[in-house]
Amino acid sequence: MRVLARGILAVVVVFVVAVTVILVVRSRSARIEPSGPAPSTADLQIKEVDLEEEAKGVRWRLKAELALMFDKAGQTLLRKVVATVYQRERSWMIVGDEGELDRTTNNVQVRGNVVVTSNDGLRLETAVLRWEAEAKRLWTDTPVTLTRNGSTVLGSGLDVRMADEATTISGPVRATFEIGRRR
Repeated sequence: MRVLARGILAVVVVFVVAVTVILVVRSRSARIEPSGPAPSTADLQIKEVDLEEEAKGVRWRLKAELALMFDKAGQTLLRKVVATVYQRERSWMIVGDEGELDRTTNNVQVRGNVVVTSNDGLRLETAVLRWEAEAKRLWTDTPVTLTRNGSTVLGSGLDVRMADEATTISGPVRATFEIGRRR
């Protein structure tokens, strides 16, 4: 009886040791996922983009951490976007987490923590901002916050028609104006 008990104990000990060895070996040789960005199928990748152009009295500069160009689709994806637009009387800075440029239409979309600031104190914050080049229209259908000189306007969307010099903030709109403060 003692021999049988020792035999069973030996088999159990060998089994436990074998399972432990297998688990330790597998855990140490486990495949580790890469922590960097996923490989891209873009036709061209450009790091640290810095472009500047001037046309029709407007100069602009575009900086991005990364640009991915897809030739067949005519699309360029941008990461960590900073665009500066210089007009005669005013300059603007547009910042966002990512952007997309349709090279066939020159339409642009900036997404993620979008902030637009002007040199005269205007500040716009939203999640998505779009530019339609042909219509010269800047718009968003996401909530917006406009601030200037202590005054704040909150809305559910924005539509700026450059040709008409018209700006519409979609409702519901909430506005707070600070009286007596000048530019």
